[in-house]
Amino acid sequence: MTPEDIEKAHGSTSLHSVSQSELESTPTKESHEAIFESKPRSRIIRWCQSFKNVEARGIERVPIEEREPVTSSTTLHMLLMWFSMTLATNNIIVGSMGTLVLGLSFKDAALCGVLGIFLGTAIVGYMSSWGPLSGNRTLIVTRYFMGYYPSKICCGLNIFTNLGYSMVNSVVGGQILSKVSGGHISVLLGIVVVALSSWAMAMFGMKIFQIYERFAWLPQLMVLCIMLGSAGPHFDFNVHTPSSQLELNAKRISFVSLCLSIALAWAPLAADYYVYYPPHVKRWKTFTVTMLGCLQAMSLTIVLGVGLGTVLASSPAYVAKYGSDPGGLLMTAYDSLGGFGKFCAVVNVFALIANNTPGTYSMGMNFQMLGGFFQRAPRAIFTTLSTVIYTGCAMGGRNSLYEVFKGFLPLIGYWVIIWFVIVVQEHALFRRMKGYDWTAWDDPQHLPMGVAAGTAFLIGWAGAILGMDQNYYAGVIARIASGSDLGLWIGAGFTAVAFPPLRVLELWFFKR
Repeated sequence: MTPEDIEKAHGSTSLHSVSQSELESTPTKESHEAIFESKPRSRIIRWCQSFKNVEARGIERVPIEEREPVTSSTTLHMLLMWFSMTLATNNIIVGSMGTLVLGLSFKDAALCGVLGIFLGTAIVGYMSSWGPLSGNRTLIVTRYFMGYYPSKICCGLNIFTNLGYSMVNSVVGGQILSKVSGGHISVLLGIVVVALSSWAMAMFGMKIFQIYERFAWLPQLMVLCIMLGSAGPHFDFNVHTPSSQLELNAKRISFVSLCLSIALAWAPLAADYYVYYPPHVKRWKTFTVTMLGCLQAMSLTIVLGVGLGTVLASSPAYVAKYGSDPGGLLMTAYDSLGGFGKFCAVVNVFALIANNTPGTYSMGMNFQMLGGFFQRAPRAIFTTLSTVIYTGCAMGGRNSLYEVFKGFLPLIGYWVIIWFVIVVQEHALFRRMKGYDWTAWDDPQHLPMGVAAGTAFLIGWAGAILGMDQNYYAGVIARIASGSDLGLWIGAGFTAVAFPPLRVLELWFFKR
């Protein structure tokens, strides 16, 4: 059977259930890809291709004949990639906010954190399963649910999301390098080191990155175990800030939402890393492996961060010695290890780079998804531009990282959960029996109009604003709920109610 026959075979049957038929789509229109491939390739793209191992492919769909064969180790590679990417130092910082910033007890913060991670990683697992099925990046797949033009809003939001995350990673890495060197390396120089390392790896593309991630988890996990052994005896399981039951419940909900948001940040990228896998990879397997990899890594780092937060919250001596910034938090964990502790801290910086690279890679794709000039320019340009932007932002915000985290992370959760509700409802209620022509990814005429999705997206944001509770704004519902951040939940609810009837009307008027 030729590659063309395989392509047609995977484009002939509707999606009916989470089974082999789920891996198939409606008849392909090869003319869509032929038109795209006939566009002249720029000199810059040819220049990028001249470098060995540098990925020059942009956002175009990966044909079946160009995908990697499935082997006995494929599942393990998928698991290790996600475990390595999400075994990130910045999750430790978020975990510490439960006890150090919100004043929760260790038990409350740990339970709320793991619950939020569990919900978020389930969503990441679901979105990742669209990669092998379609051969398209996550926010290209979104065009089939939200329409060609409304999906660009999500692309823009995801650029800002990854800029923020990359900025945070760079600052934490810069602070660690500065403290390890005893101040000989400035935080500014440390930020540049982390950013340039992430940029270099992102330039090579996913194939090289996936190989790196298969091995990067081991030293990271060893260092986290050392951190736990060093700092664990100093965890204070009784420290918490006294508050009324109403205030305590509000803090619990806020921390669940915060941890859910850090997991949700991976959802708009999840399918990007599977586009080189063939469509016969089972969806349930992709979902399960992705969720397990993320859940284990993120739960470990969140709970470790919760414990470290109790150390600083109950020990003014550590605060005086290392400071209360994220870099100081991590150095507290290695307090009794001397020079070996500094070496472990440097390994943490490599973990930040492993976590930073996927976002840097996907930002280049997101720029191209905006269309027009952005689509014609090669990914390498936008990968470089993104690196310059978040490096500059990291230098400017290096002294207020906890404030950035607390205000920035919930905003990610608001838009991602609204987007996810639309994806699930469009697939389950309107598209499941029709199937998808994955070759029409760049043809607005073969995609939904997007009026319903765009309107529901705005309605969801209105709900999020009513329920949000941040330093800069508190919604009406949040004030009634004693300062609990309900924006994520109310935004999802508003969207779930608004989208189905709007989509019915859209289908009635526009027939697509």
